[in-house]
Amino acid sequence: MTTNIAEALRAVLAPEVVHVDDAVREKYAHDDAEWAPYEPAAAVVFARTLDDVVACVRTCHDAKVPIVPRGAGSGLSGGANATAGSVVLSLEKMTRVLEVNVEERYAVVEAGVINDDLRRHVAAYGLWYPPDPASMSISTIGGNVATNAGGLCCVKYGVTRDYVLGVTVVLADGSVAKLGRTTAKGVTGYDLTALMVGSEGTLGVVVDVTVKLLPLAGREERAIIGYFGSLTAAGTAVAAVTAAGIIPSALELIDRICLSSVAAWQGWDLPQNANALLLAKVDEPGAAGEVLADRVASLFADAGGFEVERATDPEEIDRLFLARRLAYPSLERLSPVLTEDVVVPRGAVPEMLGRIERIAAANDVTIANIAHAGDGNLHPLILTPDGDDAAKDRARVAFDQIVEACSELGGTVTGEHGVGLLKLPGMAKELTPVVLGMHAAVKAALDPDHVLNPGKAFPEVQP
Repeated sequence: MTTNIAEALRAVLAPEVVHVDDAVREKYAHDDAEWAPYEPAAAVVFARTLDDVVACVRTCHDAKVPIVPRGAGSGLSGGANATAGSVVLSLEKMTRVLEVNVEERYAVVEAGVINDDLRRHVAAYGLWYPPDPASMSISTIGGNVATNAGGLCCVKYGVTRDYVLGVTVVLADGSVAKLGRTTAKGVTGYDLTALMVGSEGTLGVVVDVTVKLLPLAGREERAIIGYFGSLTAAGTAVAAVTAAGIIPSALELIDRICLSSVAAWQGWDLPQNANALLLAKVDEPGAAGEVLADRVASLFADAGGFEVERATDPEEIDRLFLARRLAYPSLERLSPVLTEDVVVPRGAVPEMLGRIERIAAANDVTIANIAHAGDGNLHPLILTPDGDDAAKDRARVAFDQIVEACSELGGTVTGEHGVGLLKLPGMAKELTPVVLGMHAAVKAALDPDHVLNPGKAFPEVQP
């Protein structure tokens, strides 16, 4: 099969686009999710143009060979993991910004454009692309669209779907659909653009994206940080900010394990008894922003925060928030990390953090915590020593118990990483059979042969 599909692809694509050597197939067989199953692909195709994508998809469709679309491979749910005999279709070389329209405030970009590169590019035009996942320096816009990625500022400004005006997508049979609009409003037909966002490559291969932009000016960022003696105290502060009706532009939580890991890596000092850190930003201009920052600082202090600090200098704000962006990679340096992505109602954050601590103790595993706390999106990070199979087994039990606790508190199994493979059991419990049937019906309508990323995003039944 490897030889046959590779030969078929090389017949319609330039030879340098199709790779079958073992090292490439192994490297591109999986994303960054720990323990999600994968197999080496039959071939890896590095598309450079829309025509490359069409030729690859059409060839695989005719041969009934599964296609696994892939961006940077930074996903954390196994959504880009290859299956035996599949073709991995990488969009990472499609990196052009095709258009920036300043008057209408949108940009058209290819799927392989890195999130941070897009932000820098449009900033030169006085514009801003808000979605900012912690992986913004390495993740692609196409990957962000596939998982409907969030980020630090989504508590106020929304997630990827809120900024996608349109997509060009290659469907399972190789046909090309241009979806969406460039106008500020539009409700013609079903919202098929939104359907593609978060579909994890199971309904089509996104090759370019039209994104809405905001003016870069008009915001004045102020940061407020507070150290807390416990996770639950930090969670109480988060709930208090929500109850006060404040919508910060960011509200992030980092626990002691993550703080210590980052501090050791970067050579920083930490306050004693600092078992959690809250990082908040407000960006209202002028006196209103100052008043809001004071209120957040007071709420932190009232909830038990100590060493509550303020910052307005952009470089200082970036330095403070660097700890949040470095938390996950700092832990990856130490051991494999099984990453959760649960969301609970904001008022339930303190209870959920307490349950996570109890689950860690009951299963004798180390669980670090980072969170987009302002919208209830928690990322418990389960650490296991390399080669310790018993610890892995306990980690899997803890993983399932965290998902169950989230469900009991009215939450959902994924907020921004996608379902992929790791969250399939949780999704099956969360959604009713009727809703799962709707997913299956959409999949069957757009991909009746189950060629596009089969087995991902929802627990489908193979034909």
